[in-house]
Amino acid sequence: MIEKLLSRLRLTRQPTLKLYRGFGSPDCVVVQGHAFQQSPLARRYNRVNFWANVWGLLRLFLVRPWADVPVRVTVAGQTAGARTDADGFFRLELELPAPLPAGWHPALAELLDAGTGGRLAHATAEVHVPYETPYAFISDIDDTFLVSHSATRWQRLWVLLSRNARSRAPFADVAAHYQWLAQAGPATPARPNAFFYVSSSEWNLYDFIMEFADLNRMPKGVFQLSQLKRLSQLRQTGQNKHATKLDRIVRIFAACPGMRFVLLGDDSQHDPGIYEAVVKRFPGRVRAVYIRQVHARGRPAAEAALADIRQAGVETCYFEHSCDALKHSQEMGL
Repeated sequence: MIEKLLSRLRLTRQPTLKLYRGFGSPDCVVVQGHAFQQSPLARRYNRVNFWANVWGLLRLFLVRPWADVPVRVTVAGQTAGARTDADGFFRLELELPAPLPAGWHPALAELLDAGTGGRLAHATAEVHVPYETPYAFISDIDDTFLVSHSATRWQRLWVLLSRNARSRAPFADVAAHYQWLAQAGPATPARPNAFFYVSSSEWNLYDFIMEFADLNRMPKGVFQLSQLKRLSQLRQTGQNKHATKLDRIVRIFAACPGMRFVLLGDDSQHDPGIYEAVVKRFPGRVRAVYIRQVHARGRPAAEAALADIRQAGVETCYFEHSCDALKHSQEMGL
């Protein structure tokens, strides 16, 4: 009876595993995921209906993470195991016996029974080893390419509740800019520059963000999101500790030691300060910093951070329209 009701609500209490796109170098890759005792089923319809959108969003936070359960991950024939932490999260680094070619490679994760070792659930994803190009790109998501109103908590929540991935709006011309960056320099459509999307949005929104990015022709990339939230924490969505965002960026730099990076963000939260810290921590490895103007109150702090970044010898662009950012990228000869 309970299972039937849950099915109608598009929820399940079957053991579930979620595996996210991973990344790494030819010799070592990083994979991440979550184990759940209760999780949402895939959305069947994307109706332009307020209440359908509200329920579609709420379901993403009606999760019951599964703590301290064993998982096993396999990439390129190499297997490693771990146990999930308190919110069902796991992160594994796999040292590879033979170098993995650049490109996208399949990864398999298995949720195991602690007693018998049998498989309770499995999930697949891809792991990206960047091509040998001079640049890689790290972009924020909310208010950088997805209109989100992050500076105003209740406005952000309203947009999340009332829209779905098909009815949310990107900024004008942002896809054209990002697609140009993906093929800048010696990169080609077959061997593009690597893109990483690092956000304070929670892992709950992973499928939503992936669908939005695909629909709006954003370059294929790896998503690094923030700690999972429960329904009682929904009003704090997107308000995670921003220091963890810096940690995730540092891990990307460490995984791509031969690359220089371009950082893209906005002035609605803490991107300028975080990117200033990255420039100081990795001298010579940041080629340019782009900050979108979306919030007047964030302007003084953004201008101060960008001035310090320029003093460190890094190009900056503080822009309102993506067409101006694209023009800047072309003129600086990326």
